[in-house]
Amino acid sequence: MQGDLVISADFGTSGVKVGVVDGDLNVLARVTETYPLTLGAGGIAEQNPDDWWGGLTRALAELRQQIPDLRDRASVVVFSAQLCGLICADETGHALRPCMTWLDKRGSALVQALIGGFPQVHGYQVGKLARWLRLANGAPAKNGMDAAAKILWMRHHEPEIMDRTRWLIDAKDWLVHRATGVMTTSPESANLSWMMDSRRGREGWSPQLAKTVGAPLEKLAPIVTADTLVDTLTPQAAAELGLSPSTQVLAGTSDVTAAALGSGEMEDGALHISLATSAWIAGFLPNRRLSVPYSYATVTSGLDMRPLLIASQENAGSALDWAAKVTAGANAHPGDDLGTPQADDPFFLPWLAGERMPVDNDALRGTFFGLSLHHDATAMRRAALEGVALNLRWAMSKIGREKGLRKTGPITLVGGGAANPQMAQMLADALNRDILVGETRHAGMLGTATLAAKTMGWAASPAEAATRLRSRPNAHYTPNSARVDALAVRAARLEKLRRAAIRSYTA
Repeated sequence: MQGDLVISADFGTSGVKVGVVDGDLNVLARVTETYPLTLGAGGIAEQNPDDWWGGLTRALAELRQQIPDLRDRASVVVFSAQLCGLICADETGHALRPCMTWLDKRGSALVQALIGGFPQVHGYQVGKLARWLRLANGAPAKNGMDAAAKILWMRHHEPEIMDRTRWLIDAKDWLVHRATGVMTTSPESANLSWMMDSRRGREGWSPQLAKTVGAPLEKLAPIVTADTLVDTLTPQAAAELGLSPSTQVLAGTSDVTAAALGSGEMEDGALHISLATSAWIAGFLPNRRLSVPYSYATVTSGLDMRPLLIASQENAGSALDWAAKVTAGANAHPGDDLGTPQADDPFFLPWLAGERMPVDNDALRGTFFGLSLHHDATAMRRAALEGVALNLRWAMSKIGREKGLRKTGPITLVGGGAANPQMAQMLADALNRDILVGETRHAGMLGTATLAAKTMGWAASPAEAATRLRSRPNAHYTPNSARVDALAVRAARLEKLRRAAIRSYTA
């Protein structure tokens, strides 16, 4: 190896976190660079892939200032990124239009038409659903967030772009190609396109499912595991990043697998919670799992195709940010002191962008219940915090029925929302479980770095390296018995309100 350091970059919805990591998984330097997200009516949510690369080059320029010999010491670059995006790229990898990100829901009506028909169950035609479940262990979401829905939208609304498209890829795939000139994709992206056969030992693109979605197989990139060595940096990429052309680039992974690695929870059945713009409860399991009624499943992870259970919710940090801004102005922060909870605090449903799990409905919208004249901005923001926690409690009540999950003991919390002590304590009280807060805003970046452990000689595998992170919690929150009981009562009341709200959007 030419050097002793790894550059890890975690590309999220709002920005990229780039860190320089050593063999003890210490972050020697880190930088966050933001980039824009274009939102519009009708479910538009787009980003320019060149903005991601620009954020990376700016971050590397700053990191070279902090570590002057970084060019000589950096041996590996590895990326993780948001899932469920769609980039239409030409033969050279150039994006022909902005990326339709995971938040883009324009394809919802088209995908509902694709999956529907008579007879149906939960909105899926029975025969189609059976085929998808057998092969892919899931099916396209009705809310339009998956790549399958975006491909349908592109075929219907921008056929001229589809005709020019050589590669239908996700965000991380574009970044790896931009760095190396080699096109690959991750098992997670392939699985969540619902065109991949995820059966153990048969993992790969399914001609049958690809035909159903309308995606030619030759436009789908080769599927490789996360720690695969793809190539070295191209001369152009090396010059732009200020690194040596001999720097190796790994295939990288999704944000969900990176967070799992960053949590350190590598044993089957151990759960962690990631709380950022969105939220998810996740954990590795020895085999595929699926719940059609509650919209969760295992996906094929980039760690040796190991099944990773994901129960994803659309609104978390985004709902807290919204509540802070609309109730207290631009200078408000979700972590500001919210005072003591009151018995008559309003209830809040955080479905500001629909919901994914345990109800898959992009039409759901957030609301406050029980507002009175004496309620102020603080009470509303306190309700938003509680609403996010009880939304996660709702999700946990469904996945907790799965066999093999660890149902007692601490749960590790990662993501930017984990840095809010009030949120962490609220979650401990809502779930009645100890909460361990590990690396907060940089768990994904650290987890991504573990993918280089074998290449660098730091550990026998990424999972072995990631296990070390579990022994490094930054904070420990224990349930407050009085609050546990009070939240149980409020959760029961909210459940009735929730049912009524869901009926009002599905009537």
